Amino acid sequence: MSDLRFRIKAHSERATKTIVKARSFSFTVDEPEDLGGKDEAANPVEYMLGALAGCLNVMAHVIAQEMDFELKGVKIDIVGDLNPARLFGQSMEERAGFKGLEVKIKADAEGVSDETLEKWKDAIADRCPVCDNLKNPTPVKISVK
Repeated sequence: MSDLRFRIKAHSERATKTIVKARSFSFTVDEPEDLGGKDEAANPVEYMLGALAGCLNVMAHVIAQEMDFELKGVKIDIVGDLNPARLFGQSMEERAGFKGLEVKIKADAEGVSDETLEKWKDAIADRCPVCDNLKNPTPVKISVK
């Protein structure tokens, strides 16, 4: 199968507010007031968590269908802690990103064994592109024009 290319374009509306265009869609990124924003939208790391949840949801349904069980829906709860010291240039001792993520998926599926749900969960974690990008180093090249 050939590679798919995804692209976004973004521009700043102010120091903490970004407008992002993805295909025919747009969304706003902002920071909460305690991080200098006006709290008009989710912040970048919240969108990252949302992207992970969205991808896990898609994979959960695709894989349930492949495993031949009815999945009526999923509830996904993701929590991550990060230390903002590096973000604000106060200390370079810790990484800027999350120290780890805890993902809980609750399946709405009747009559499915725990063993099947465990195999389902493992397949989701293995095949989810966003999860893969978070678990493995992805080269990022930043240039300035």
